[in-house]
Amino acid sequence: MNRIFLFIITNLAIVFILSITLSLFGFKGYLNENGIDYQGLLIFTACFGFGGAFISLAISKWTAKRMSGARVITQAQSDTEKWLLETVASQAQRAGIGMPEVAIFPSPQLNAFATGMNKNNALVAVSQGLLNNMTKDEVEAVLAHEVSHVANGDMVTLTLIQGVVNTFVMFLSRVIGYTVDKVIFKTRNGVGPGFYITMIVAEIILGILASMIVMWFSRQREYRADFGGAALTDKHKMIAALSRLKSYYQPSDLPNQMSALGVSGTKQAGFMRFFSSHPPLEERIEYLQNLNELN
Repeated sequence: MNRIFLFIITNLAIVFILSITLSLFGFKGYLNENGIDYQGLLIFTACFGFGGAFISLAISKWTAKRMSGARVITQAQSDTEKWLLETVASQAQRAGIGMPEVAIFPSPQLNAFATGMNKNNALVAVSQGLLNNMTKDEVEAVLAHEVSHVANGDMVTLTLIQGVVNTFVMFLSRVIGYTVDKVIFKTRNGVGPGFYITMIVAEIILGILASMIVMWFSRQREYRADFGGAALTDKHKMIAALSRLKSYYQPSDLPNQMSALGVSGTKQAGFMRFFSSHPPLEERIEYLQNLNELN
């Protein structure tokens, strides 16, 4: 319940901040007596499309810690925590990024995630279940996978992609809504209910199609992070870690808005695979096995 409340409050705050920002810059709306002001509509949709995505990215560490219950290791209290800090520090140095915050979150599942605004201000977190059920070599590979996500700039890349598709979805849904309202419902002055109903329906349909695009890019980034993880450690360690994840697989207990950050993602079948943020683990294993440039 706390996760849902935090998610709602965060999104309402983002909408409020963006609305105030537009007002301060004198934005008067995108509908006038002549119809749609396309320049105004583009400004409105870009502000909410990119603004929402980048504000979410800016507070991603704060949000992730609270939604997952992650505890940041500020000073090692055990040999395991000391090893985690040393391993991430070594990998970050080799990857050419700043030292991320390292955290452990309370979950019996085998999972890990990375998030943060940029390469030098990131968070890498692992679940207690992962530490309890994986060997050090396997945990090292998982950490390398997450560090590779940070080094590759995946959080920023996916935010940019999300911003672009958000803008197009909002822009096109309003154009479609206005056209249907005028052509089908014959509204003469201003806009009628047909505009809002059609806009909402179009936004839902276009949003579903757009999510397929974002998830495709996310799946490609997972292959790249697997490759980076294998390069930072060892191909066989990375394969062993993915095989362990496959044998222990359970649906992710991370919040929905964070599941794409997890190391294994969520298992989908059939058409729903197009909405999965991660490729199937067996395909990721096969991809690494076929890489000749890694020993």
